[in-house]
Amino acid sequence: MRTITIASALATLVLLSSCTYQVPRKYLPYPVSNESFADPAKTVAIPLPVIAASPNEGITYGGLIAFLLHNARDEVSTLIVPQMNYNQYFGVTTTLYGAFYPNQDQTIRVNLSQATTTNHEYRLRYLNQKFLNERWELNGMLFDFTDGSARFFGFQSTSSQENETNYAYHEVGFSAALGYRFTEQVEAMLGERFKKVGIWHGAIPSVPFITEVFPADEIPGLPGYHVHDQRLSLIYTTLDSPSLPTSGSYLRFSIDISTELLGSSATYHAYDGEAKMYYPTHGGRFITVARLAANQTVGHRVPFLEQSILGGETTLRGYGQNRFIDKSFLLLNLEERIRLFRWEIFNVTADWELAPFIDLGSVMSTLVEAKARSFEFNPGLGLRTVVRPNIVGRIDVGVGREGPAVFVGLGYPF
Repeated sequence: MRTITIASALATLVLLSSCTYQVPRKYLPYPVSNESFADPAKTVAIPLPVIAASPNEGITYGGLIAFLLHNARDEVSTLIVPQMNYNQYFGVTTTLYGAFYPNQDQTIRVNLSQATTTNHEYRLRYLNQKFLNERWELNGMLFDFTDGSARFFGFQSTSSQENETNYAYHEVGFSAALGYRFTEQVEAMLGERFKKVGIWHGAIPSVPFITEVFPADEIPGLPGYHVHDQRLSLIYTTLDSPSLPTSGSYLRFSIDISTELLGSSATYHAYDGEAKMYYPTHGGRFITVARLAANQTVGHRVPFLEQSILGGETTLRGYGQNRFIDKSFLLLNLEERIRLFRWEIFNVTADWELAPFIDLGSVMSTLVEAKARSFEFNPGLGLRTVVRPNIVGRIDVGVGREGPAVFVGLGYPF
């Protein structure tokens, strides 16, 4: 979910009460439980306050209850989180999030969220890393969501904070990908994506609408567009875990092709590359993580939200989502994940991590035009709680030229 807040109260977690139940499996249908669970199943309920912040949405607060269901090996195999939040722009938001791990190769994630004003998110994700047999992988997603807090500052790395605008965008569609492993390390993946995007006035009254600052004909994709594209990816990986890696490397190169002949609003193609490295030391207590990513979009009148974008919790953490937009980007993320201690609390064993990081990135028209002075330097600090083998709660605070940004979420940023 976009601003999952299970990690938001890490500092006060020890002050909260929890309950452990033994629930008969007949009351826990698939995928909530499966054959890997004991009967009855161990279930831990943890109430938490919600205190979330993001540069675009501002402060959100409320409450949630995290239900952690353990399998027979005492691993957290199901996470269910109902929550209710309040935000000054979107009113009351009711959310139900679920993450299910039927086995070590399958993941199902469900997010159902509805705000009283503008925002909603309905999303279903599925991953099967041994589809049909050990060589095939299948993943897919269905989605329908609206974000009324989106921002646009203009194109290029020189876009000014003074030109900040707001809009709401609605996306509905699906994505699917089928991969084949030639070896344990090498995989080819073919993907398909379709979505319909609509853009209208946002929910932030103090920020002007996008066309009040920028002429509409200068922003391709207004007031909406369609995407129907295909992706071919080649992947090389030696990671020790697909979900929470601690060692190894990952390389990916992808080509996306969008054409009006198949229903897209514009014909273009994009090249995307990513390299990640995880290097543990001191028995895994310290993990040095590095990511280098590049993207180049080629085409005429490419919708602005389909171009190369930086900003937000997974790229430049000193800025809000989609802060910088142009035809290409370069990005370097460096992070040191330091396990402070391992603690069993509420009958759940968790690793508590501190993660100082540096994000360095820039957008430009073409990769050959990259200039050192255009790069954004975002230092920051993260705090994470890791419940292996599947779950990470985190808070990341990054600092950019426009001030600090705080992100709260589930999962590592990369």
